Amino acid sequence: MNFAYLNKMESCRDPGTRLYSTSQTTVDSSEVRTFRALAHKWWDEQGAYAPLHSMNDLRVPFIRDNLLKTLTEHQPGNPLSGMKILDIGCGGGLLTEPLGRLGASVTGIDPVDENIQTAQHHKSFDPILTKRIEYKACSLEAIVEENIETFDAIVASEVVEHVTDLETFIRCCCRVLKPGGSLFITTINKTQLSYALGIVFAEQIAGLVPKGTHTWEKFVSPEKLESILESNGLSVQTVAGMFYNPFSGYWHWSQNTSLNYAAHAVKSTAQETTVSAELVQSGESGTPS
Repeated sequence: MNFAYLNKMESCRDPGTRLYSTSQTTVDSSEVRTFRALAHKWWDEQGAYAPLHSMNDLRVPFIRDNLLKTLTEHQPGNPLSGMKILDIGCGGGLLTEPLGRLGASVTGIDPVDENIQTAQHHKSFDPILTKRIEYKACSLEAIVEENIETFDAIVASEVVEHVTDLETFIRCCCRVLKPGGSLFITTINKTQLSYALGIVFAEQIAGLVPKGTHTWEKFVSPEKLESILESNGLSVQTVAGMFYNPFSGYWHWSQNTSLNYAAHAVKSTAQETTVSAELVQSGESGTPS
C-alpha cells in the first residue's frame, strides 16, 4: 500500500537531492502521483492511512516477538537494542518509528521524496528517534551493493503487492539480510475475495484507500510467496491471516489467509547453505536413510 517499485533504480539519495534516473523508467508515475498527493496525510490517524495505523497493533508485536526468539538476552525497556532493521517502503514512518522506540537501529527507505520528507519531519519530534532512525529516498535495489548481509531483519509491510518483479525484490532482500536474519512481510492474497473486498469495496465503494492504489494482478498468494522465499534460501516460519474490520477500524489475526496475511521467514546460515549446496552437487537427497 506504500509505493510502486520498479527494477534497477540507480540512485539512493538523502531527502532534498534531485532524482537521478537512467533511461529506463524506475518508478510508476501514476502510483507516485497518488502517494505524493497523500504524503502529508501519513500521520492522520483518521485519514487515508488509518488502516496502516491500526495494523501496527498486529505487525509491531509480530515483528518484536519473533525477533526476541532469536536473542539470548535483551533490555526490558529496549528489547530490540543492537538490532539493525531495514524498513522497505517506509512511507511516512508509521512502522519505522515504533521499531525505533523498541531500541532497534532502523533504516527506512521509500522512493517517494515527499514520503521521506514527512517521515523526517515527524521523527524530529522525538529526540530518541533521531539517533535510531535513518531515512533514505531510494529503492531497495539501489542500496544492495553497499549493504550485503548488513541487516538483522527486513520489514516489507504492504509493499510486495506493488513490486513489478517479486523474485528480484526477494533476491535483493536476501542479499542484504544477515545469515539467520528475519524477513517480515504483510501483503494481500490473490483471490476473488481480495479483489472484491480489497479493490472493489475498499477503493471504489467505501473509499478506505485511494482509487488505483492496488493492482490485483500484483497480489501474491502465500504459496507462491513461500516458493519464491525458499528458492532464495529463506525458510518460512509463520504465515498468519489478517482481517481488517472497516466498521471498527481494527485488525485481527485470523486462520483465514484469503485476504491479508503476514509471513515470517529466516535466511539460512552459511553452514546450512554450504551443506545444501554440497548435497545438490553430490546428488544426495539430504535425508538420511
